[in-house]
This record gives sequence, structure tokens and C-alpha cells, in this order.
Amino acid sequence: MQDQLPAPSTHPQTAALQGRLMTGENVVATLEVDLDAKGRFGQGLVALTNAHLLAYEPASGAWSDYALSPGQTLKLSDHGGLAFMELFDAERRLARWRFTLAQNPVAVRLVDAFEREIQRLSGQTLPEDDDAGEDSTFDFGEATKPPSTWVLLRLWRFARPYQGQLLLGFTLMLGATGATLVSPYLTMPLMDRVLIPFQNGQAIDPGLVTMLLSGLFGAALVSWGLGWAKTYLLSLVSERIAADLRTATFDHLLGLSLEYFGSKRTGDLMARIGSETDRISVFLSLHALDFITDVLMLAMTSIILFSIHPGLALATLVPLPFIAWLIHLVRDRLRTGFEKIDRVWGEVTNILADTIPGIRVVKAFAQEKREARRFRDANQKNLEVNDRLNKTWSLFTPSVALLTEMGLLVVWGVGIWLISHQSITVGTLTAFLAYIGRFYGRLDSMSRIVSVTQKAAAGAKRIFDILDHVSNVPDPVAPQPFENVTGAISMQGVNFRYGSRSVIRSLNLDIRPGEMVGLVGHSGSGKSTLVNLICRFYDVTEGAIKVDGVDLRRIKVTDYRRHIGLVLQEPFLFFGTIAENIAYGKPDATRDEIVSAARAAHAHEFILRLPHGYDSLVGERGQGLSGGERQRISIARALLI
Repeated sequence: MQDQLPAPSTHPQTAALQGRLMTGENVVATLEVDLDAKGRFGQGLVALTNAHLLAYEPASGAWSDYALSPGQTLKLSDHGGLAFMELFDAERRLARWRFTLAQNPVAVRLVDAFEREIQRLSGQTLPEDDDAGEDSTFDFGEATKPPSTWVLLRLWRFARPYQGQLLLGFTLMLGATGATLVSPYLTMPLMDRVLIPFQNGQAIDPGLVTMLLSGLFGAALVSWGLGWAKTYLLSLVSERIAADLRTATFDHLLGLSLEYFGSKRTGDLMARIGSETDRISVFLSLHALDFITDVLMLAMTSIILFSIHPGLALATLVPLPFIAWLIHLVRDRLRTGFEKIDRVWGEVTNILADTIPGIRVVKAFAQEKREARRFRDANQKNLEVNDRLNKTWSLFTPSVALLTEMGLLVVWGVGIWLISHQSITVGTLTAFLAYIGRFYGRLDSMSRIVSVTQKAAAGAKRIFDILDHVSNVPDPVAPQPFENVTGAISMQGVNFRYGSRSVIRSLNLDIRPGEMVGLVGHSGSGKSTLVNLICRFYDVTEGAIKVDGVDLRRIKVTDYRRHIGLVLQEPFLFFGTIAENIAYGKPDATRDEIVSAARAAHAHEFILRLPHGYDSLVGERGQGLSGGERQRISIARALLI
């Protein structure tokens, strides 16, 4: 049976393509080729099936058919703003198509599909494709495997400096937990030696009652004091761990190359450093403490229960296997769901990060409704993902509560049977029920922590994705000193590519000290890329760039860039005063140096006309100034270096 074309049905050759398919032949991928063989705009088409590569040439109106066979290759290249795709067999080139770079992402997917088909025909094992599932129509950002809870253990790197306070907090926690277990134990003598004898006609011993009540009050007071000290101390530590994590992540982010930022959204990075670290802080200061307390409480309670009556204690543990099975059942769903929520929420913040700084463009083109609709769609997607997760979580929590109630009924039944056979006293059963209330309460609390633990694990995973990323522009192991710079620049056989796109090829250029050079070329020819390479925002793919005879890759990045003054095509100013912006590259500059740089950039006159002169505040991104004024301040900032 013929497959349907996975390309837009508006292409004029859709029906013709479907008519050329053989029985059992399926279309795997398509590419609209928007240039013909003579380089003129047209509506060509290349379609990959599981047996052939079909191509329609708009200039001649003819179809070409190439049977797939092992040994064939499909290669992508680009030159002068155009992309090329070439089909080869073992001996020669079979076909060549050209198209604009706008089609390049689709071409890359077609080439990947072609390679998989060739591997299949060669009998090789194909890698499994990730299934986007029901959310495949929405861009979640990074698609990664669900985070493991063990990623939280990597936070020990930030907790190590506070291990003394953590040990003290754990000791206080141990004491507070032990104190809370005293009260149920004292209910046994209250029942067996005070209340039940009183019902049988014996007088109440005031001294015994005073002693037992004093013990209850003292245990409660000790538990309160130790609990307060424990919570306060460990909360301080957790806040500092989160602050250190946030600072380390931002410091590492600043050290990454521009290539990393080019593939990330601003809103997503802001969400990681902001909300994800806050989530981890809440987890450490509240939920992690509760979890450890719950574990200690369960362990101590179990010991006491088995010491009182082993048989009744075993009845208490009946719900545990079922609760453990439930936790295992929902854990993976929660883990995947919370990471998906993080990525969807990152899309919401991305829209905010795009729209608010670009509000002038939005209003200039009257696109308010479009941006509102885009935000509404992302927000609706966030709501849908949360609703799906809540279906799982809403069933899990009541199920745990039901199992604990059933466990309590089992203990009541076994306890009554033991009392009827004179195996335990009413006081023993009362103490057991008091302990079980704490036992099952902590068990229910631990089951609820599954949710926040998976949230924290998802957040930690996204943060460590940043911390684990290695800059593509690393500092040398043994950097060469870079002093007394004259500024001689030499480019020797420089090649550079953006992914699969070649921008600069075999460039050789020498610029003498003091020489002024202008780069001229059409858009996309590599002028800005060359400036980026000289600033070492990127490293060359091949060849070398040398300054004063020293390869840039042998110089420490900060030492090198300290000697560079750069004015961007789009001037960027930080929120602050004009003087602070001019002195951004040289924070210790004097006011005279700042004024001299402003005079050289012809900015001094308009600065003095501002209400507070050099101390005037500019808005975010310099919105309080005109485009020309921002440009002149940027020039002054570069001249001050």
C-alpha cells in the first residue's frame, strides 16, 4: 500500500509523486528544492522512499528516479549563501540539487533519513528513534532521558563545606525524633497502672500520675527545642548550598562560548538559574529534612514496636509492600512528567524573554494579538501537561492513605484477638496504636515526598546540564603571557563552519599594528564571523589566528580580551548610569578617563544635556536613549579599554 506524502499537500507535485510510488513503497522524507538547475527560483521536490530517491526538476518538468543501494552517499555543502545536496555512488556523482539555506534544516533531516535507509539495506542495526509521543507537535526545547533521582547526590559537592553543621543538625534531628517517641511509650503505664485500675475500684496514685505527665511534658518540650534548633540550622545550610549552586552555575555559564548561547533560549537559562535553584533550596530546607526525619522515625518506631510485641509489629508492616509497589509504579511517570513540565515552563519564559525586550517591534508591527496567542498556546500546553501529571498523582496519594487505613484495621483486629487471649494488655494496644499513628503518618509523608523529590531531581538535572558543559573556547593548560601587545594580526589558512555550513574557507590575511582595515561583502559572507574569530568568541575549524606571532589558543581568554575594544552592530547598554556603562570594561576608570572617552566618541555634549549628566540612569538595554546615543556610548566604552 502506498504511503502518504509527509510534505505539505499544497506542493503542486504531491499527486504526481504519490502516483509514482510502487506497491509497498513508503515516503520517508521530502525536501522542497526552491532553486532549479540554472539557479532560478522554482518548486522542485526531492522525496526519499524506502526504495528510491525521487526528484522533480522544475526547469524541465522531468522526474528522476534513483534506486537505493548500499554504498551510496548523500552529502550536504554550501557556498555563497546557497546549499547543495549531492548523491554519489561508489564511482561517481549521480545527481546534484541546489536550494537556499532556508531549506537546510529540512535537508539535514532528509540526509539523516537517507543514511538510515542505506544502513537498513546494508543489514546494519538501526538506532532507535526517540518517540515524541503525544507532545510531538510542541517544542519542549532539549529532549533528554528522564533524570535519575541519584543526580541529587551530586549536590554533595556543594554541601561538603558545611558538613560540620550538617552533622550537628543530624544529631539534633536524632534527639528530636527520639523525644517524640517517648509520649506513646508512657501511655502504657497510664493505661495499665492508672486508668484501668481506677475503673476496677483502685485509687489513683498522684505521685505516679505527676511523674508520667511530667515525662510527657518534658518529652514534648525537648522535642520542640531540638526540632527548632535542627530546622533553623539546616535551613540556613540548605539556603547557602542553593546560593553556592546558583553562583557556581552563573559563573560557569559566563565562561561558556557564544556557541552554547546560540543554541539556548534566554528564558530557559533564566528559569534554570532562578526557579530551579529555588526549587532545590526548598527541597533541601524542607522536604529533605522531612524525609530524613521520616526515615529515622520509621526506624526507631519499628525497633520499639518489635521490642513490645513482634507479632503485632509484623501486622503493622502489612501495607508496606503494596505502598512500595505503588511508589515504584508512579516514580518513572512523575520523573518524566516533571522534566516535561520544566521544559514547557521554559517555553513560557522564552516567550516572555522574547516579547518584553522586543516590545517596540511588537507594537511597531501591531503583533500584540499574535504574541498574546503564542503565550496563550504555551500556557495552555503547560496546563495540559500539568493536568496529565495530576491524574497520576491524584490517584497515588489517596491509594497510600487507603492502604494505611487498612493496615490500621489489621492492627486493631490482631490486637483485639491478642487481648482476648491474654497475650497483651489494653495499655500495650493503646501504645501500639499511638506508635502506628506516627508510623503510618510518616509513611504517608514519605510517599508525598516522591513528588517533590522528582521535581528537585528534574531541576538538578537541568542545572548540571549547564555545569557539565565544557566551553568550546577553553583556556590553555599552560597559558603564554600576553603583555606589551602591538596588535599585529596574522590569519593563516583559516577555515570556519557553523555546524554543517562553511562560512570561511582558506583565509590568509595579515594586519599590521596601527593599520585600519575595512571588511566589505554581501550579507552572510562572514564579516561578523571574522570579527568573532579575532575576538575568540569561537575557535577556528582549521588554521590559526595569531596576534604578535602567538596563537590565540595559547593565550588565556581574559588576558587576551582585556586588550580588545568592541562596538557591536546592535549596541547593548546595561541598566545603570552612563558613567558605569562607559567604564564597563574598565571598572576602576577615573571620571576624567570616562569624560575623555566620551569626548572622543562625540558623546560628551549630549550627556551633559541629560538631567544628571554622567550620573543619569539609562533604562534596561538603554531604552532611555536614542539609537545614535547608545551607539556613541558603546564607542566610548570601547575607547576606554
